[in-house]
Amino acid sequence: MSRKGTNWDNAVSESFFHTLKTQCVNHERYQTHEEARKSIFDTIEVFYNRQRLHSSNGYLSPVEFEMQHKAAVNVS
Repeated sequence: MSRKGTNWDNAVSESFFHTLKTQCVNHERYQTHEEARKSIFDTIEVFYNRQRLHSSNGYLSPVEFEMQHKAAVNVS
């Protein structure tokens, strides 16, 4: 968690929720809570974490970034 006055955490979360809303939620009309939950889960787990490239991660997906980080830690 960042210190008071540092807006990095807020900027990252705002960016995430903006992306989630524009790419998933705003284009759908969910009939049930379960349908909404599944759609949002799929968007986060399948697209956002595994396919979408993130500039803050050197244009890697979060999964690829984590795998590279773990490999680097295990080497040292």
